[in-house]
Amino acid sequence: MVVSARAWCLLFVLILGLTAWDARAQNASIGGFVTDASSGQPLEFVNVVFTAEGGTARVVTSGRDGSYVISGITPGRYVLNATYIGYTAFADTLVLAAGERRTIDIRLAPADRQLEEVVVESERTSGAARVIAGQQTVTPADLEMVPSPDVSADLVNYLTTMPGVVTTGDRGGQLYIRGGEPSQNLVLLDGIPLYQPFHVLGFYSAFPAEIMNRADIYAGGFGSRFGGRVSSVLDVISRSGNEHRFAGTFAASPFVSAASIEGPIVPGRFSFLGSIRQSFLEEGAEPLTGRRLPFKFGDGFFKIQGRLTSRSRISISGIKTFDRGIIGEDTGGVPPDEVRWENQGIGFRYVVLPKILPLTAVVNVTHSRLTSEQGPPGASYRMSSVQTTKVGIDASFVGKRINTDTGLTVEAIDLDSRISGLFQGLDLRASEFTAAAMYLEPEFRVGGGLRIRPGLRMQFYQVRFDPYVEPRVRVTWDRGMHHFSAATGLYYQEVVGLSDRRDAASVFTVWANIPRQESRTQDVRAGRLSRAVHAILGYRISPTPWLDLSIEGFHKEMDNLFVGEWTPFPRLSTRVQPASGHSSGFDVRAEFRPGRFYGFVTYGYARTIYNAEQEELIFWYGEERIRYRPAHDRRHQVNTLISTRLAGFDVSARWAFGSGLPFSRAIGFDGFVFLDDVRDLSKSPSTRRVIYERPYNGLLPTYHRLDLSVDRSFDLEPARITVQGSIINLYDRNNIFYLDVFTLQRVDQLPIVPSFGVKVEF
Repeated sequence: MVVSARAWCLLFVLILGLTAWDARAQNASIGGFVTDASSGQPLEFVNVVFTAEGGTARVVTSGRDGSYVISGITPGRYVLNATYIGYTAFADTLVLAAGERRTIDIRLAPADRQLEEVVVESERTSGAARVIAGQQTVTPADLEMVPSPDVSADLVNYLTTMPGVVTTGDRGGQLYIRGGEPSQNLVLLDGIPLYQPFHVLGFYSAFPAEIMNRADIYAGGFGSRFGGRVSSVLDVISRSGNEHRFAGTFAASPFVSAASIEGPIVPGRFSFLGSIRQSFLEEGAEPLTGRRLPFKFGDGFFKIQGRLTSRSRISISGIKTFDRGIIGEDTGGVPPDEVRWENQGIGFRYVVLPKILPLTAVVNVTHSRLTSEQGPPGASYRMSSVQTTKVGIDASFVGKRINTDTGLTVEAIDLDSRISGLFQGLDLRASEFTAAAMYLEPEFRVGGGLRIRPGLRMQFYQVRFDPYVEPRVRVTWDRGMHHFSAATGLYYQEVVGLSDRRDAASVFTVWANIPRQESRTQDVRAGRLSRAVHAILGYRISPTPWLDLSIEGFHKEMDNLFVGEWTPFPRLSTRVQPASGHSSGFDVRAEFRPGRFYGFVTYGYARTIYNAEQEELIFWYGEERIRYRPAHDRRHQVNTLISTRLAGFDVSARWAFGSGLPFSRAIGFDGFVFLDDVRDLSKSPSTRRVIYERPYNGLLPTYHRLDLSVDRSFDLEPARITVQGSIINLYDRNNIFYLDVFTLQRVDQLPIVPSFGVKVEF
């Protein structure tokens, strides 16, 4: 780079020092936590307004843990207000002395009556058209509106309604976001990294609505707090249990049964939340689907949260998931392989508002592990595991002129693989290495609704003082009903997932680190890291309180990718080759909320192109470099959702459309004989080979599906009972899952699937 690593570090320290000085040089400050008075749940995005006697007001918004800080206060009398939709407003009068650091916790009581549908725009942070430079926030209420074969909602069903998200369908548990591979997505639950968070049946993930507070999806352009991935971020934040009373749910359907429980450990101070789910596909789904579903999966989650002091909070979260399933079809020949994977994770989070400085400090310690296997039931010929232990310290400084987020992370990663079939040029035996990162992200409120958030992340791989510097910036500009946003940034990834993506049935992923070399000028096989540059530009208009319209364009430039080797042999190949690529496109969204009616329509266009290099290609195509569309390049997507209430019933319908995915056509076969001596070719055994057209030159049929759900709730004190009926693939569309190019055998997605379920809340 033109600027040396030492210069970048000096700039980093200088900006942080100026921010700390600006924060320390204040007169007085107040801070605390905002919570729901009835449950103790932290409340995020609450507007806290601090008004002087002369009428000058300052507004801050509560953060993820409900924390808020207001600094730079001159001595005097003030009025403190807090407002949040659905809650009674809070008001208090304060008299502050010079240098005082006062703690004021705000407990908001739920409003006694249902508020009108008109919502203050600044208080609504989620929605299908509420996209800010690639970022979209999703709440449990959003999940409930998407039809699914289960009475309990799940995050993955909402993710598949987003433009730019391509899925393998109703099996496989793979998501491709704006041209990126599944292994290029960073997925976090309370800061715990999950390497395979989606279940083998595509309707379920590790994130049921019962445990969620919210999820932030960054389809690109994410800020400096996140690192280690080059495509996207899914940041899921769980909710806390009720501090004052016990509550729980139980749900049953032919697909999955689930239960959750929450309540106080120390009333008013500590609470717990637990959830468990178990599939019953092999026992109960076949009569509904008309075919065997050889899948088994489940997950469990717990969280303990509490208040240590008036200025600190603590939480411990844990999760475990397991999956087992046969992805292919048994054709009577060699039985298809079974894939198995298991996630385990635990995280500790400590939040404190120190009196020394007006800031929020967070300590995160997490440990997670994924083990994956592939092979016949009861055995495996491929195994991969990845284990990560991470310690991070983050701080949010609140100054009079500038707010700044900063942090430091150290992580230890263990990798282990046992593979039958070698990866070209890679040593996949057990390896251990350590990495570190630090970031700085100030936010400047320029005025006139303009906010600029530049960021700088420095990633130290294998703890060497030779950082990969990742500059980034996010900009938002609000002008009445017009909202503009933009983001750009540089991203690196060292731990990569290696898979054969020649068809959608391949879900086994081997995790490996790119061996670090002295030079950064070689390709990925010689130690150069995978890299991406993102650019996003968006516009949203809100002409009425019930209508949002948005359009967003994006471009990703990708380099040093690992892709499957192009081979003529008709078998799964785990050999790899380097590639570069780019993905560009745009999303158009319309979201409407008139009265009790809700709906949205989204259209996404994307174009993903890879350029792969391989010496052997010259023997097939006359060149060593080929340009092609990867198997997840879906050019056109349409999603519509309608939800309303009719005669006491909640009715939701979703229609999805996707253009055909590319695949490689075989146009013939031949035999290969190794000539190490004089041979009679008519009698010599040969190795079968495939003669292909140009890679991915064919297109599979288009995909479209209509889902419908109807449910009704009954209040039977002390319980609330919800009964749901749903139909997935209402008009029984034969959507293709994958096509075996060697035998032309076609495997379809699920046919029409009626389902029903009962949920009891107490």
